[in-house]
Amino acid sequence: MAISTTPTSFFLIAILVLLVPINHSFSSSSNGGDIHSELTDLRSQSPTGVIHLSDQLLRRILTVKTPRPFNFVIFFDAKQLHSKPELSLPTLKDEFNLLSSSFYTNNPENVKLFFFTIEFQESQTSFALFGVNSLPHLRLIPPSAIDLKKDSIQMDGSDLARLAESMAEFVEAKAKINVGPIHRPPMISKKQIMGIVALGLVLSPFLVKKIVSGDTILHDKHVWMAGSIFIYFFSVSGAMFNIIRKMPMFMVDREDPGKLVYFYQGSGMQLGAEGFAVGFLYSIVGLLLAFMIHVLVRLKSRTVQRVVMLFALFVSFWAVKKVIHLDNWKTGYGIHAYWPSSWN
Repeated sequence: MAISTTPTSFFLIAILVLLVPINHSFSSSSNGGDIHSELTDLRSQSPTGVIHLSDQLLRRILTVKTPRPFNFVIFFDAKQLHSKPELSLPTLKDEFNLLSSSFYTNNPENVKLFFFTIEFQESQTSFALFGVNSLPHLRLIPPSAIDLKKDSIQMDGSDLARLAESMAEFVEAKAKINVGPIHRPPMISKKQIMGIVALGLVLSPFLVKKIVSGDTILHDKHVWMAGSIFIYFFSVSGAMFNIIRKMPMFMVDREDPGKLVYFYQGSGMQLGAEGFAVGFLYSIVGLLLAFMIHVLVRLKSRTVQRVVMLFALFVSFWAVKKVIHLDNWKTGYGIHAYWPSSWN
Protein backbone atom coordinates (compact mmCIF):
# COMPACT_ATOMS: atom_id res chain seq x y z
CA MET A 1 0.00 0.00 0.00
CA ALA A 2 1.50 3.27 -1.05
CA ILE A 3 1.87 6.10 1.42
CA SER A 4 -0.16 9.08 0.44
CA THR A 5 0.91 12.62 1.30
CA THR A 6 -1.48 15.51 1.60
CA PRO A 7 -0.47 19.03 0.54
CA THR A 8 -0.33 20.10 4.20
CA SER A 9 1.96 17.26 5.26
CA PHE A 10 4.13 17.79 2.22
CA PHE A 11 4.51 21.48 3.16
CA LEU A 12 5.52 20.58 6.74
CA ILE A 13 8.08 18.03 5.56
CA ALA A 14 9.57 20.56 3.17
CA ILE A 15 9.98 23.10 6.00
CA LEU A 16 11.68 20.50 8.22
CA VAL A 17 14.05 19.50 5.45
CA LEU A 18 15.02 23.13 4.95
CA LEU A 19 15.42 23.90 8.66
CA VAL A 20 17.61 20.89 9.58
CA PRO A 21 20.72 21.94 7.62
CA ILE A 22 20.23 25.58 8.63
CA ASN A 23 20.03 24.64 12.34
CA HIS A 24 22.98 22.26 12.03
CA SER A 25 25.19 24.87 10.38
CA PHE A 26 24.18 27.48 12.95
CA SER A 27 25.03 25.17 15.88
CA SER A 28 28.41 24.12 14.52
CA SER A 29 29.41 27.68 13.68
CA SER A 30 28.20 29.24 16.93
CA ASN A 31 29.55 26.57 19.26
CA GLY A 32 33.13 27.84 19.09
CA GLY A 33 32.01 31.44 19.40
CA ASP A 34 29.77 30.68 22.38
CA ILE A 35 32.42 28.88 24.39
CA HIS A 36 35.01 31.52 23.45
CA SER A 37 32.83 34.36 24.70
CA GLU A 38 31.92 32.35 27.82
CA LEU A 39 35.61 31.83 28.63
CA THR A 40 36.22 35.54 28.17
CA ASP A 41 33.41 36.29 30.64
CA LEU A 42 34.74 33.75 33.17
CA ARG A 43 38.19 35.26 32.86
CA SER A 44 36.89 38.75 33.54
CA GLN A 45 35.16 37.51 36.70
CA SER A 46 38.41 36.11 38.14
CA PRO A 47 40.73 38.52 40.02
CA THR A 48 43.79 36.88 38.45
CA GLY A 49 42.19 35.82 35.16
CA VAL A 50 42.53 32.12 36.02
CA ILE A 51 39.45 30.00 35.27
CA HIS A 52 38.47 26.99 37.38
CA LEU A 53 38.27 24.04 34.98
CA SER A 54 35.80 21.21 35.51
CA ASP A 55 35.14 17.99 33.57
CA GLN A 56 32.02 19.49 32.05
CA LEU A 57 33.73 22.71 30.92
CA LEU A 58 36.62 20.72 29.44
CA ARG A 59 34.18 18.55 27.45
CA ARG A 60 32.55 21.67 26.06
CA ILE A 61 35.92 23.12 25.06
CA LEU A 62 36.82 19.89 23.27
CA THR A 63 33.62 20.06 21.19
CA VAL A 64 34.98 23.20 19.47
CA LYS A 65 36.18 22.32 16.01
CA THR A 66 39.97 22.31 15.57
CA PRO A 67 41.91 24.43 15.11
CA ARG A 68 40.36 26.27 18.03
CA PRO A 69 40.64 30.07 18.14
CA PHE A 70 42.67 29.94 21.35
CA ASN A 71 45.41 28.18 23.32
CA PHE A 72 44.93 27.26 26.96
CA VAL A 73 47.29 26.41 29.79
CA ILE A 74 46.28 24.14 32.68
CA PHE A 75 47.82 23.94 36.13
CA PHE A 76 46.98 20.60 37.72
CA ASP A 77 46.38 20.86 41.46
CA ALA A 78 45.52 18.56 44.36
CA LYS A 79 44.55 20.13 47.67
CA GLN A 80 45.40 16.98 49.63
CA LEU A 81 49.06 17.42 48.57
CA HIS A 82 49.37 21.05 49.68
CA SER A 83 50.80 19.90 53.00
CA LYS A 84 53.86 18.35 51.31
CA PRO A 85 56.55 21.06 51.27
CA GLU A 86 58.71 19.25 48.73
CA LEU A 87 56.03 19.71 46.05
CA SER A 88 55.50 23.44 46.70
CA LEU A 89 52.04 23.27 45.10
CA PRO A 90 50.63 26.38 46.88
CA THR A 91 53.66 28.43 45.83
CA LEU A 92 53.52 27.19 42.24
CA LYS A 93 49.80 27.87 42.08
CA ASP A 94 50.37 31.43 43.30
CA GLU A 95 53.06 31.84 40.65
CA PHE A 96 50.65 30.52 38.00
CA ASN A 97 48.07 33.07 39.13
CA LEU A 98 50.77 35.74 38.93
CA LEU A 99 51.60 34.61 35.38
CA SER A 100 47.94 34.88 34.38
CA SER A 101 47.37 38.31 35.93
CA SER A 102 50.61 39.64 34.40
CA PHE A 103 49.63 38.35 30.96
CA TYR A 104 46.23 40.06 31.04
CA THR A 105 47.76 43.24 32.45
CA ASN A 106 50.22 43.32 29.55
CA ASN A 107 47.69 42.09 26.96
CA PRO A 108 44.19 43.19 28.05
CA GLU A 109 42.64 42.62 24.60
CA ASN A 110 44.23 39.22 23.94
CA VAL A 111 41.62 36.41 23.79
CA LYS A 112 43.88 33.79 22.23
CA LEU A 113 45.24 32.42 25.50
CA PHE A 114 43.40 31.27 28.63
CA PHE A 115 44.70 29.99 31.97
CA PHE A 116 42.98 27.21 33.94
CA THR A 117 43.44 25.39 37.22
CA ILE A 118 41.96 21.96 37.74
CA GLU A 119 41.49 20.10 41.02
CA PHE A 120 42.12 16.35 41.25
CA GLN A 121 39.29 15.56 43.67
CA GLU A 122 36.75 17.29 41.41
CA SER A 123 38.05 16.28 37.98
CA GLN A 124 39.70 12.87 38.11
CA THR A 125 38.32 12.08 34.65
CA SER A 126 40.18 15.03 33.16
CA PHE A 127 43.39 14.00 34.93
CA ALA A 128 43.03 10.59 33.27
CA LEU A 129 42.48 12.15 29.84
CA PHE A 130 45.78 13.99 30.14
CA GLY A 131 47.54 11.01 31.70
CA VAL A 132 48.62 13.06 34.72
CA ASN A 133 49.84 10.83 37.54
CA SER A 134 52.29 13.10 39.36
CA LEU A 135 52.44 16.71 40.48
CA PRO A 136 53.44 19.48 39.94
CA HIS A 137 52.19 19.40 36.36
CA LEU A 138 51.61 22.14 33.78
CA ARG A 139 50.36 21.66 30.22
CA LEU A 140 49.76 23.83 27.18
CA ILE A 141 46.97 22.72 24.85
CA PRO A 142 47.47 24.18 21.35
CA PRO A 143 44.51 24.95 19.03
CA SER A 144 45.08 21.83 16.93
CA ALA A 145 45.15 19.38 19.88
CA ILE A 146 42.70 16.48 19.58
CA ASP A 147 44.28 13.79 21.77
CA LEU A 148 44.90 15.61 25.07
CA LYS A 149 47.62 13.21 26.17
CA LYS A 150 49.62 13.16 22.93
CA ASP A 151 48.92 16.56 21.40
CA SER A 152 49.30 18.72 24.51
CA ILE A 153 52.72 20.00 25.61
CA GLN A 154 53.97 19.33 29.13
CA MET A 155 56.32 21.72 30.85
CA ASP A 156 59.40 20.09 32.30
CA GLY A 157 59.01 19.74 36.06
CA SER A 158 62.54 20.96 36.79
CA ASP A 159 61.82 24.27 35.02
CA LEU A 160 58.91 24.93 37.38
CA ALA A 161 61.45 25.70 40.10
CA ARG A 162 62.06 29.04 38.34
CA LEU A 163 58.40 29.88 38.95
CA ALA A 164 56.41 32.46 36.95
CA GLU A 165 59.33 33.57 34.79
CA SER A 166 60.00 30.05 33.54
CA MET A 167 56.27 29.49 32.97
CA ALA A 168 56.19 32.65 30.84
CA GLU A 169 59.17 31.46 28.81
CA PHE A 170 57.45 28.10 28.27
CA VAL A 171 54.22 29.72 27.04
CA GLU A 172 56.06 32.14 24.77
CA ALA A 173 58.17 29.36 23.25
CA LYS A 174 55.34 26.88 22.68
CA ALA A 175 52.33 29.11 21.98
CA LYS A 176 54.28 31.87 20.18
CA ILE A 177 52.40 34.47 22.24
CA ASN A 178 54.16 37.30 24.03
CA VAL A 179 53.46 37.20 27.77
CA GLY A 180 55.38 40.31 28.78
CA PRO A 181 57.04 41.12 32.11
CA ILE A 182 55.90 39.52 35.36
CA HIS A 183 54.37 42.09 37.70
CA ARG A 184 55.27 40.97 41.21
CA PRO A 185 53.67 42.79 44.13
CA PRO A 186 56.08 44.87 46.26
CA MET A 187 57.57 43.16 49.30
CA ILE A 188 56.29 45.99 51.52
CA SER A 189 52.82 47.43 50.99
CA LYS A 190 51.99 51.15 51.12
CA LYS A 191 50.30 50.74 54.52
CA GLN A 192 53.39 49.05 55.93
CA ILE A 193 55.61 51.84 54.58
CA MET A 194 53.36 54.46 56.15
CA GLY A 195 53.47 52.57 59.47
CA ILE A 196 57.27 52.39 59.40
CA VAL A 197 57.54 56.10 58.61
CA ALA A 198 55.13 56.99 61.43
CA LEU A 199 57.05 54.81 63.89
CA GLY A 200 60.31 56.42 62.79
CA LEU A 201 58.91 59.90 63.38
CA VAL A 202 57.70 58.96 66.86
CA LEU A 203 61.03 57.41 67.86
CA SER A 204 63.25 59.99 66.12
CA PRO A 205 63.90 62.17 69.23
CA PHE A 206 64.97 59.14 71.27
CA LEU A 207 67.13 57.80 68.41
CA VAL A 208 68.82 61.17 67.83
CA LYS A 209 69.70 61.41 71.53
CA LYS A 210 71.22 57.91 71.50
CA ILE A 211 73.22 58.58 68.35
CA VAL A 212 74.64 61.86 69.67
CA SER A 213 75.69 60.22 72.93
CA GLY A 214 77.28 57.28 71.07
CA ASP A 215 75.22 54.74 72.97
CA THR A 216 73.83 52.57 70.17
CA ILE A 217 74.60 49.19 68.70
CA LEU A 218 75.80 51.02 65.59
CA HIS A 219 78.80 52.19 67.60
CA ASP A 220 79.79 48.61 68.43
CA LYS A 221 82.52 47.30 66.11
CA HIS A 222 81.47 43.70 66.65
CA VAL A 223 78.05 44.46 65.19
CA TRP A 224 79.70 45.88 62.07
CA MET A 225 81.94 42.83 61.81
CA ALA A 226 78.98 40.45 62.05
CA GLY A 227 77.03 42.58 59.58
CA SER A 228 79.92 42.52 57.11
CA ILE A 229 80.13 38.73 57.30
CA PHE A 230 76.36 38.43 56.83
CA ILE A 231 76.36 40.75 53.79
CA TYR A 232 79.30 38.84 52.30
CA PHE A 233 77.52 35.51 52.75
CA PHE A 234 74.23 36.99 51.50
CA SER A 235 75.97 38.23 48.34
CA VAL A 236 78.01 35.18 47.37
CA SER A 237 75.26 32.64 48.16
CA GLY A 238 72.77 34.13 45.70
CA ALA A 239 70.23 34.68 48.49
CA MET A 240 68.74 37.70 46.69
CA PHE A 241 68.08 35.53 43.64
CA ASN A 242 66.36 32.97 45.87
CA ILE A 243 64.19 35.64 47.50
CA ILE A 244 63.16 37.34 44.26
CA ARG A 245 62.44 34.07 42.46
CA LYS A 246 61.09 32.37 45.61
CA MET A 247 63.33 29.39 44.96
CA PRO A 248 62.72 26.28 47.11
CA MET A 249 65.49 24.84 49.24
CA PHE A 250 65.18 21.53 47.37
CA MET A 251 62.91 19.73 44.91
CA VAL A 252 61.65 16.21 44.30
CA ASP A 253 63.46 14.09 41.73
CA ARG A 254 60.96 13.34 38.94
CA GLU A 255 62.63 10.01 38.14
CA ASP A 256 62.61 8.94 41.79
CA PRO A 257 59.84 10.67 43.82
CA GLY A 258 61.35 9.37 47.05
CA LYS A 259 64.58 11.26 46.43
CA LEU A 260 65.22 14.96 47.03
CA VAL A 261 67.40 17.11 44.74
CA TYR A 262 69.54 19.79 46.40
CA PHE A 263 71.70 20.74 43.40
CA TYR A 264 70.11 21.58 40.05
CA GLN A 265 72.12 20.65 36.97
CA GLY A 266 71.74 23.42 34.41
CA SER A 267 72.62 27.08 34.11
CA GLY A 268 70.17 29.87 34.81
CA MET A 269 68.88 28.76 38.20
CA GLN A 270 69.86 27.34 41.55
CA LEU A 271 68.10 25.86 44.55
CA GLY A 272 68.28 27.39 48.02
CA ALA A 273 70.44 24.63 49.51
CA GLU A 274 72.86 24.92 46.60
CA GLY A 275 73.27 28.65 47.16
CA PHE A 276 73.88 28.21 50.88
CA ALA A 277 76.50 25.53 50.19
CA VAL A 278 78.41 27.79 47.78
CA GLY A 279 78.04 30.77 50.14
CA PHE A 280 79.44 28.70 53.00
CA LEU A 281 82.49 27.67 50.93
CA TYR A 282 83.15 31.27 49.84
CA SER A 283 82.72 32.50 53.42
CA ILE A 284 85.33 30.01 54.63
CA VAL A 285 87.86 31.43 52.16
CA GLY A 286 87.03 35.02 53.09
CA LEU A 287 87.21 34.43 56.83
CA LEU A 288 90.50 32.54 56.58
CA LEU A 289 91.99 35.32 54.47
CA ALA A 290 90.86 37.94 56.99
CA PHE A 291 92.24 35.82 59.83
CA MET A 292 95.67 35.54 58.19
CA ILE A 293 95.83 39.29 57.47
CA HIS A 294 94.58 40.68 60.78
CA VAL A 295 95.22 37.98 63.43
CA LEU A 296 97.90 35.57 62.29
CA VAL A 297 100.49 38.32 61.72
CA ARG A 298 100.22 39.30 65.38
CA LEU A 299 101.51 35.93 66.60
CA LYS A 300 105.16 35.89 67.67
CA SER A 301 105.87 32.25 66.82
CA ARG A 302 107.00 31.85 63.21
CA THR A 303 106.31 28.13 63.36
CA VAL A 304 102.70 28.61 64.39
CA GLN A 305 102.27 31.25 61.69
CA ARG A 306 103.53 28.92 58.97
CA VAL A 307 101.50 25.92 60.12
CA VAL A 308 98.29 27.92 60.37
CA MET A 309 98.96 29.65 57.05
CA LEU A 310 99.55 26.34 55.27
CA PHE A 311 96.39 24.91 56.80
CA ALA A 312 94.37 27.98 55.77
CA LEU A 313 95.72 27.84 52.22
CA PHE A 314 94.93 24.13 51.97
CA VAL A 315 91.33 24.62 53.15
CA SER A 316 90.88 27.64 50.87
CA PHE A 317 92.21 25.68 47.89
CA TRP A 318 89.83 22.80 48.71
CA ALA A 319 86.83 25.16 49.00
CA VAL A 320 87.56 26.93 45.70
CA LYS A 321 88.09 23.58 44.00
CA LYS A 322 84.65 22.42 45.18
CA VAL A 323 83.01 25.58 43.81
CA ILE A 324 84.76 25.14 40.44
CA HIS A 325 83.73 21.47 40.33
CA LEU A 326 80.10 22.45 40.99
CA ASP A 327 80.24 25.09 38.25
CA ASN A 328 81.65 22.56 35.78
CA TRP A 329 78.88 20.09 36.68
CA LYS A 330 76.12 22.69 36.34
CA THR A 331 77.18 24.46 33.14
CA GLY A 332 79.39 21.94 31.38
CA TYR A 333 82.16 24.53 31.03
CA GLY A 334 85.58 23.53 32.31
CA ILE A 335 88.20 25.76 33.96
CA HIS A 336 91.82 24.84 33.23
CA ALA A 337 95.07 26.17 34.64
CA TYR A 338 97.75 27.28 32.17
CA TRP A 339 101.35 27.58 33.26
CA PRO A 340 103.78 30.08 31.66
CA SER A 341 105.69 28.51 28.80
CA SER A 342 108.98 29.44 30.48
CA TRP A 343 108.09 27.12 33.37
CA ASN A 344 107.99 24.02 31.16
